[in-house]
Amino acid sequence: MHPSKSVSRRHFVGGATTALAYLGLKPGADLWAHGVNRLPSPYEQEVDQYDAFAKLHFNENPYGPSESMMEAMNMAFKYSNRYGYPDGDIREVIADHHGVPSDHILLGAGSGEILKVVGVTFLAPGKKVVGVDPSYGSVYSHATGIHADAIKLPLLEDFRQDIPAIVNATEINYRDVGFVYLCNPNNPTGRTVSADEVRQLLDGIPPDVLVLIDEAYHHFVEDPTYATSVPYVLEGRRVIIARTFSKIFGMAGMRLGYAVARPEILQRMRPFSTGSINALVKWGGVAALADNESEKRVRETTLRLRKQTVAELETLGYPVIPSETNFFMVHTGRPPREVRTDFRARGVLVGRPFPPLLEHLRVSIGTSGEMDRFMTAFKEIFPVRASTAGSRTG
Repeated sequence: MHPSKSVSRRHFVGGATTALAYLGLKPGADLWAHGVNRLPSPYEQEVDQYDAFAKLHFNENPYGPSESMMEAMNMAFKYSNRYGYPDGDIREVIADHHGVPSDHILLGAGSGEILKVVGVTFLAPGKKVVGVDPSYGSVYSHATGIHADAIKLPLLEDFRQDIPAIVNATEINYRDVGFVYLCNPNNPTGRTVSADEVRQLLDGIPPDVLVLIDEAYHHFVEDPTYATSVPYVLEGRRVIIARTFSKIFGMAGMRLGYAVARPEILQRMRPFSTGSINALVKWGGVAALADNESEKRVRETTLRLRKQTVAELETLGYPVIPSETNFFMVHTGRPPREVRTDFRARGVLVGRPFPPLLEHLRVSIGTSGEMDRFMTAFKEIFPVRASTAGSRTG
């Protein structure tokens, strides 16, 4: 569907409702109905244009918060005018979820704030962050913004992270390393670092070096060699685990994330944290962790659609990097900026460039209808090649 074509509100709402009903979820319109009269908005056209796109560029959950989360957030509206409101004991609930004491949890406005706070706390001019490239680039750009340095190591040929190279670079630059950054699974490639490799990293570097492990996509992993690194916190390691409610729980626009780490590490970070988590978000987070069924439905649907789309692309002759997330990277052989323009003209938003993978396109998993639109556009933009099925790397 082209964004220039008109899309009626009835058509859009109907489509969204169908998608949510498939997952047993409820559209979030009621959230804004609490004591609010619906008035015509001068932004109506802009909103309709945004809604008309298939949004496959930011690794979002396309279904939004579950019904139980919406009920909790609707209830929390009554605290909108309060400071010291009940918050559902969100920090304690997260701590219980991970089996750690509550003083091992620091809340943030999404995991993005946690990553930034780690940078502000442990980097300074002359200090270095060690990681791979490409990975979640905000960590590196923030480091350079505060006049620290980023040591960015290339990926292996199969797009996995080179753990021995990270260990070596950390040892060489030991005195100047502020922290090591490990995105697991990695964004934008979607590949995991195995549990054995994580231990190899932690055992291989000096024990006083801090390691930031970003587990934003943890919930989508099927790889049996993968494991969360939260237990290392209880071992007393200098490890910070970053998690987010933006992906599996559909709260990207509402901002809730957290760090799991030893209290003495969090104590250093706390002065740089804004603490700007609002009442609705806290109650939504509490409900999210209790709603295992909705989490399972989102996970299963996302993985099914990812596998289905990847298989179709490979049948057309376009190899895809094996992914353990709610997105994938396909090798199109064309620059991403150029390709993005072609997709946008067809009403589909896809990922930005990720140097040095300058012929790969990152695609998030949307609803079934959105993935159909993506494949329709893909077939219009790219010629059919020989099938790559059965010849995937790794």
